[in-house]
Amino acid sequence: MRYFLELAYRGTAYCGWQRQPNAPSVQERLEQALSTILREPVEVVGCGRTDTGVHARYYVAHFDAENELPPRLLDGLNSILPDDIAIYSCKAVAATAHARYDAVERSYTYVVSLRKDPFLQESAWFYPQWRKVDTNAMQAVAHLLMQYDQFFPFCKTDSSADHYACKMIRAEWEFQENQWLFHIHANRFLRGMVRLIVGACVQVGSGKVDLEQIKYALDTQTALKGSLSAPPQGLALTGVRYNDLPIRV
Repeated sequence: MRYFLELAYRGTAYCGWQRQPNAPSVQERLEQALSTILREPVEVVGCGRTDTGVHARYYVAHFDAENELPPRLLDGLNSILPDDIAIYSCKAVAATAHARYDAVERSYTYVVSLRKDPFLQESAWFYPQWRKVDTNAMQAVAHLLMQYDQFFPFCKTDSSADHYACKMIRAEWEFQENQWLFHIHANRFLRGMVRLIVGACVQVGSGKVDLEQIKYALDTQTALKGSLSAPPQGLALTGVRYNDLPIRV
């Protein structure tokens, strides 16, 4: 049988979702917990990768099991897993269902904190120079993204991507009293894409990069000069949508 798991994790202590040979990952911790409870080797497939220090407020993964699942599987998993990983549900799905390839939309939110907050050290980017930033210019960058379907300028140079096409569904800043939230939805994302976009928005808002430079880089699909990758702790995956499941935010 194949099962879909719904979970969340704080990525601070991990090298990301994907298993690595010399660093702790969320995938490794989850596979260890499932193998212990089910008493069989278990491989878990996630809906996508997250980088070191990036979080997931909503994440989907699948696994296969030979034997029947114990009735209190969720309680068992959550008791074994560390406090920064939580499992919310486990659902039987078709044998061909795939957590990664069947996802039709993913959503991220990036949080910029406008004041020093001890409780947001691991979940937001504190940006003390925010008063010097033109928020209208930041929003202009977000709106510009909606006009394109290729995003080479916002992909890490060491990426193994075979193409740079993404269908952008939403890109918008929400400016609150003590924090700025960047919401972005697309069918897929390139490696480091959201953090590079947030960095570009801040660079344009700060006057360090011109909006026309962003447009030129997107028009020509060339590297953006003066690019900035925002810190990982402000980023979280917030939604994954499948054709037969609602998006979670």
